[in-house]
Amino acid sequence: MPYVKRIVCLANSFKIGGSCIAGRDVLGNGKYGGWIRPVSARATAEVSFSEYKYQNNASPKLLDIIDVPLLNAAPHNHQTENHVIDAKNWWVKNGELPWGDLEQLREHPESLWINSDSTGTGVFNCISQAEAATLHDSLLLIKKKTFTVEVGSKTWNGKTTKTYRGNFKYKGTDYSLSLTDPVAINAFAAKDEGDYQLSYVYLCISLTEPWKKDNNRCHKLVAAIMSNPPL
Repeated sequence: MPYVKRIVCLANSFKIGGSCIAGRDVLGNGKYGGWIRPVSARATAEVSFSEYKYQNNASPKLLDIIDVPLLNAAPHNHQTENHVIDAKNWWVKNGELPWGDLEQLREHPESLWINSDSTGTGVFNCISQAEAATLHDSLLLIKKKTFTVEVGSKTWNGKTTKTYRGNFKYKGTDYSLSLTDPVAINAFAAKDEGDYQLSYVYLCISLTEPWKKDNNRCHKLVAAIMSNPPL
C-alpha cells in the first residue's frame, strides 16, 4: 500500500541517468529516524527530475523537508535505505531544517566503512563487492572542520573536462572522494584548477552499488556539502 515519508533532504546528487536523493526520516517532536533513499523502479534506480520535482517545477534543495510518496521498501545489497517512489504523485516541500538543527543528525562512525582500496585518483575511495556485502548501510552524515575541494581535469579521447574531488581527514585517515553534489560543482566550475578550502561543513557520504566498469568495486562519494551560508 502506498505511503508517504517525510524526510529532510541531505543529498541531491548526480547519478548516471538522473539523480540520487537521500535524507533522514522526520518523526516529529524534534526526532529523526533512519536514512531513506527514494529510488525509481528502474534497474538503475536513479530518479529523474520529472519524478522528484515539486509541483512548481522547483528541485528539492539540501535541508528541505519533503513529503515523498512511496510504494514499498526495496533494500538492495548494502543499500538498505532504498524505497521505491510513487511516480504518479508530487513531492511536497513542508519546510526547511534550520542550520542549527543539523548537528542532531550528525553521525560519528569509526571510519567510512572499510578502508582497503583506492582508485588511481582517489584515496580509500572504493571497496570490493565482497566487502560491501558485509555492510548494512550506504549513507553517512559527518562534520568536518576543514575540507578541501580539489578542482582538476582529465582528458579522454582528446576531450578535456574538469574533475572535482573532496579531500579530508577523518579520525586520522586521509580520504579523497569524487564530488557529485551539483550545487557544489557549480560553485567551483568557474575556478582555476587547484585546492579550495572550506570550514565547518557537513558532508553526506554515499557508498555506490558495484560499478561494472571498475571491476564491480563500490565507490565512496561526497554526495553533498552543507555549509552556512550555502555554497
